[in-house]
Amino acid sequence: MSSRVIDTTAAADVSAERQAILSLVGGASLEICARDASDIAECVGYLDPGTEIFVSLPDGQPYHGAVAMAARLRRAGFRPVPHITARALASQSALDDYVARAVGEAQVEHVLVIGGDRDRPAGPFDSSLSVLCTGSLQKHGIRRVSVGGYPEGHPAIAAKALHDALLAKRELGRQNGLELQIVTQFCFDAAPILAWSRRVRSLGLPVRIGLAGPASITTLLKFAARCGIGNSVRVLKSRTDSIIRLITEAGPEVLVRELARGAEDPLAFAGIHLYTFGGLLRSARWLRAVRAGNFTFPPGQPGLRVGTAP
Repeated sequence: MSSRVIDTTAAADVSAERQAILSLVGGASLEICARDASDIAECVGYLDPGTEIFVSLPDGQPYHGAVAMAARLRRAGFRPVPHITARALASQSALDDYVARAVGEAQVEHVLVIGGDRDRPAGPFDSSLSVLCTGSLQKHGIRRVSVGGYPEGHPAIAAKALHDALLAKRELGRQNGLELQIVTQFCFDAAPILAWSRRVRSLGLPVRIGLAGPASITTLLKFAARCGIGNSVRVLKSRTDSIIRLITEAGPEVLVRELARGAEDPLAFAGIHLYTFGGLLRSARWLRAVRAGNFTFPPGQPGLRVGTAP
């Protein structure tokens, strides 16, 4: 009789864990680069209509590319969310033109505003806050704004300065009727994400957790170095099961399970945000499979085993 009780309890735990994972991935967004030759049309069968797809802009590239990609996404039935990089904008008129084009040509309703990594600003904006203060977004009808979060810190900005900036953005958003959320930089370890999310909970802002979508280990390490991801890279390397896996690919299976387990309430997160690194279709297939519940918990292993998308 006791064994039946144990079995029932174990089954209930597995069911609860599955539900926590489904809650975490339910409202996922994705991110592509404006110059990616993305398989947007092929993704229509894997992503829900209206899925938010963020559009990043490589440094030095004109914002017209982001507008063009946003328009492609809108025509395919998705909701584009272009990046606005403060330190890359040459002038106030460039900001106004960018936002006006995004709204007019792609019906953009939501943008991500970040500072950018240039040592010297190209124009008058040195931070995302300086862009938000202009009122340009509201002038063109944009009320939904995402800002960056850094669970592992930022290589050039102190932790207190990052937190103070989030406070300032929250207050500015409240005063100007902006609906703010935080989208985090990706990392490969749940511990700093969970610790950071507890620290920012008092801000009362929705948090979308950035994760690296399925990609080769080489690709993940390259983008981690480019984005200043440091401490959790060792965790990524430790999760390669063999030399064969090291040169093929890794996905966020372990991290998704750890986040679902470690969060006090998975619904406290607005969802996950998959950085696709040029592999939008691959990430779309992975997301579809997980959302459909096509995954198992391999005995003795920390992550998920994800099947094919239905």
